[in-house]
Amino acid sequence: MKIGVVGTGYVGLVLGACLAESGNDVICVDKDEAKVRMLKRGSIPIYEPGLEEIVKRNKNEGRLVFTTQLSKAVKASQILFIAVGTPQGEDGSADLQHVLGVARDIAKSMDGYRVIVNKSTVPVGTAERVRQIVRRETTHPFSVVSNPEFLKQGAAVDDFMKPDRVVIGAEDPRAADLMVALHKPFTRTGAPIMVMDCASAELSKYASNALLATKISFMNEIANVCDAFGADVDQVRQAVGADRRIGSSFLFPGVGYGGSCFPKDVKALVRFASDKKYDFKILKAVESVNELQKRVLVKKIDQHFGGALKGKTIAVWGLAFKPKTDDMREAPAVPIITALIEKGARVQAFDPEAMKVAKGIFGSKVTFVSKSYDALKGADALAVITEWHEFREPDFGRMRKLLKSPVVFDGRNIYDKEQMKQQGFTYHSIGR
Repeated sequence: MKIGVVGTGYVGLVLGACLAESGNDVICVDKDEAKVRMLKRGSIPIYEPGLEEIVKRNKNEGRLVFTTQLSKAVKASQILFIAVGTPQGEDGSADLQHVLGVARDIAKSMDGYRVIVNKSTVPVGTAERVRQIVRRETTHPFSVVSNPEFLKQGAAVDDFMKPDRVVIGAEDPRAADLMVALHKPFTRTGAPIMVMDCASAELSKYASNALLATKISFMNEIANVCDAFGADVDQVRQAVGADRRIGSSFLFPGVGYGGSCFPKDVKALVRFASDKKYDFKILKAVESVNELQKRVLVKKIDQHFGGALKGKTIAVWGLAFKPKTDDMREAPAVPIITALIEKGARVQAFDPEAMKVAKGIFGSKVTFVSKSYDALKGADALAVITEWHEFREPDFGRMRKLLKSPVVFDGRNIYDKEQMKQQGFTYHSIGR
C-alpha cells in the first residue's frame, strides 16, 4: 500500500519504518528540516533498540522516504497517519492544535479519496473534530479512522511487529477493510484485530495506560505498607500475581512511573472525564501516589544520614524513566536528584543512554561520568533509580572499594537483600 505518516517523532518513526519493513511504500513527513536531513542520512534522533537498522534498510531499498512536503505525501498516499504530538496543557488536557492543523493541511492537498488515521493519542471525540475540519476544506471523499498505538519504549519495534492486539476505530466499512488488510501481516500468530467505533477506540488507549499506571501506584502503596509492617513486597507481589485474574505484570514497586505516556494520559483522562462532569477519583489518587512515591527514596537516604546530607556525595545509576530509552520526560530521577541537591548533596551520575538529555536538564549541578563505576568513586552511597540490565550483576567487591561507605539505596529492588547483606552492604530497598 501507499502510506503517508505525518510526524517523525517516537510513534511516527516506528510506525513508518515498520510499515515499510512489511513491504509498503511509506513517505514520512516532518516540518523540521534538520531532522529530515538526519533521517535521509539514515540517522535517527531517538534511541530505540532495532529501529535504526530498520530505517536504514528500508531507506536504502527505497520503501521509506523522508520529506518536509506534506502535499507530496498526500498526493502519493492512500492512507495518511497523523502522528504528531499532543502535548499536555496546563490543565492536564491534550493540546490538539498540531493534530487538527495537520488534518486541515491534508484536506487542502487531497485530490481523491483518502483514509485519514489518528495515530496520536487523542481524547474521545477527536475523530469527529477531524472529520468536521476535513469536510470544511475539501469536496473529495474521505474516511477518518482512530488507530491508537500501544508501544512500549525500549520494545517499540517488537510491539509493532508482534502486537497483543490492533484496535481500529472506523464507522466506514471501506476504511475498516483497508486498515485490516494493512495490519494483517503483523497478526499472523493470532493477535486480534478489533474493529469498533472511533470513540471506543480513542478511549481504549487511555483506559489501558490508566489501568497500568493504577497497578504501579497500587503496588507502590503496598510496598510502603510492607515497610511499615516489616513484610516483604516481593513475596506479596508473587502471591498476588499468581492469581490469573490479576497477572504478574506491572506489579513491581519502585520510585514511581514516568515517561511520555502514563503521566500525560492519566491527566488527560481525568480532564476530559471532568468535561462531562465525571470526577475520576481513582485516577486522581493514582497521580497523587505517584508523585509521593518519587520522594520515597530521598526520604530513605535522608533518614540514613540523619538529615545531614549537606556535603555528602550520592552516586546515581540510571536517569532515563525506564531502561532501553534515553527519554527523561517525567523521569523519577529528576525530582530525586533535584531534592538531593536542594538538601546540599553532590550527585555523580551515569546512564547508558540518557546522559545528553540529563545534561540539558541539570547542567553543571550534577557531575556526569562516562562509566558506571566512575560514579561510585568517593561517594557516600549509591542510589539505583533505573533498572538497566548492566546494573543487575555488578562487581560488588569493586563497588565496596570505590564507595566511601558500602551503602546502597535500591529504588527498583534489583538486588537480593540477603546477598547484599553477605557482601557487606547496608542495603535499603522499596517495601522489603
